[in-house]
Amino acid sequence: MKYFRIIIQLVLVFTIVSCANRAAGPTGGPKDSIPPVVLRTVPLNNALNYKKKEIQVFFDENISLEKVNENVVISPPQKTQPVVKANAKVLTVSIQDDLQDSTTYSILFGNAIVDLNEKNPLSNYTFSFATGPEIDTLQVSGKLIRAENLEPVPGVLIGLHKNLHDTAILRDQFTRVAKTDDEGRFTIQNIKAGKYKLYALLDLDRDFRYQPGEEVAFYDSIVIPEIKIIQQTDTLWKDSVTIDTIKTESKLTYLPNNLMLKLFKENRKRQYLVKSERPADKYFNLFFNDKQDSLPKIEPLNFDINTHFLIQKTERMDSLVYWIADSTVYRQDTLKMAVTYLKSDSVFQLVSTTDTLNLVLRKPRTTGKSKTNEVKPIVPLAIKSNLSGSFDLYSDILLEFEEPLDSVFKEKVKLLHKVDTVLKPIDFTWLPIDSIRRKFAIRYAWKPQESYELQIDSAAFVSIYERTSNAQKTPFKIKSLDEYSAMKIVLQEFDSLAILQVLDSKESVLQTQQAKIKGNLFEYLKPGEYFVRLFIDINRNGVWDPGDLEKRLQPEPVYYFNKKLTLRANWELEETFNHLDPAMLNRKSEELLKLKKK
Repeated sequence: MKYFRIIIQLVLVFTIVSCANRAAGPTGGPKDSIPPVVLRTVPLNNALNYKKKEIQVFFDENISLEKVNENVVISPPQKTQPVVKANAKVLTVSIQDDLQDSTTYSILFGNAIVDLNEKNPLSNYTFSFATGPEIDTLQVSGKLIRAENLEPVPGVLIGLHKNLHDTAILRDQFTRVAKTDDEGRFTIQNIKAGKYKLYALLDLDRDFRYQPGEEVAFYDSIVIPEIKIIQQTDTLWKDSVTIDTIKTESKLTYLPNNLMLKLFKENRKRQYLVKSERPADKYFNLFFNDKQDSLPKIEPLNFDINTHFLIQKTERMDSLVYWIADSTVYRQDTLKMAVTYLKSDSVFQLVSTTDTLNLVLRKPRTTGKSKTNEVKPIVPLAIKSNLSGSFDLYSDILLEFEEPLDSVFKEKVKLLHKVDTVLKPIDFTWLPIDSIRRKFAIRYAWKPQESYELQIDSAAFVSIYERTSNAQKTPFKIKSLDEYSAMKIVLQEFDSLAILQVLDSKESVLQTQQAKIKGNLFEYLKPGEYFVRLFIDINRNGVWDPGDLEKRLQPEPVYYFNKKLTLRANWELEETFNHLDPAMLNRKSEELLKLKKK
């Protein structure tokens, strides 16, 4: 009995411990961070004389596929994408197109293959086979960056053309292809010996040909893949001063291995009328897809053919506002007109086109019953300005009116300088900004930390619709010089075509200047962190231009200063910019890249 009681007690103790452990839950183990491992393939990788259209890859664990269409690329390109499936531990690829004779096929999986549970990717796995007795083994490699900001571009198709004619990319599919990785790097494998043209293509419609509107890059020279045997010397040391052994090894190197491509989108856009609208009775809008060299011709169809419009236009003339001065016209609910403009045809040639527009006034809904003879109160003419209590030392006062002006009574606009406690009138410069008298500027050489007041008397401005402005007073104070910084950038190797830009941490352009031989001074910057870049304005038009595939023009070169510039208040920083330093070539500031990733 004694032994029996001991056994019972031991069973109870083990039961309690077991229950406690179950209550605590599993402690788990280390997280799986190992990608799937290939155990075998059918056929063998790099198999010869393989004629079947199905490939199987067997793994050590269950797998799944991620973004097959984005990741998986087969070379040479296929008209019909292969069918790629994952079933437990087996990956199956079924090629849909007929296999070509004596051709090396490469299937690049990118990051498509992941383990089922933790999604660890088997990065850049490639499977190759040949339909003939030989497998092509040459390869070329390089990097793709965006031409405008020098950032690496992932997931872009890189292709070689055996056809060396410049128009091959418009008509023919690539001979061999690959895709860029997360760092913009690429390797095109299994290339046959020969001469090739190299391109990058953001292939939106997946036809392996360039279509206008797609981003593209091209390499200027003919690419000739080759293998070289390079002798590498390795020195083994007994200690810090004594050499033990010098070993020389031969290494196969695939060349070229440093190809640089710059992706750009051509300035050419298809020109057409995007939209027309009449949001208010007194004006209507026309929006075009691209800049215009001339204004469209408007022919009234249901109103006076001699109707005059005040046309408010952007610099590119792609957005137009037509103000209607004639009350008999703008009171019509519908305006019918013929608009003649230049429109792009299928080959991007501009041809004269006429569209008939019915511009209907969309009246706001009203609630309740409105009186027919009710007189609506006249709403004063609204004025927008950039004035604030604390105003920038270098800024003009900008005034924007709700409607084009008919009359400006400048004597009713007063600018006053506060001296001690007395406001004294001062002379200023009145500047029209646009041609239809909606925007004006008031310019004056402000004094730091001084107080001013803008006074506008009643009826100082009258619109073409006889609306007048109300009286208003706006006091403001100019910022202190202590609130500003400045930087001077001197080009070590001066280039008269260089244009310098100051950027903030979001890469917005704050100031732009043509390079000066004695250096460029950028003033009135707020204390903070800045970056500098320049581009070479080859065509001297004052703006950065992308490339042109048809004319074989590369994008204008861009260079970044290699470090962040920190400006302190009331301080001028000077830096020398050697944009021709090889260390800066095709490289963006590391700090800017880090900020972009964040």
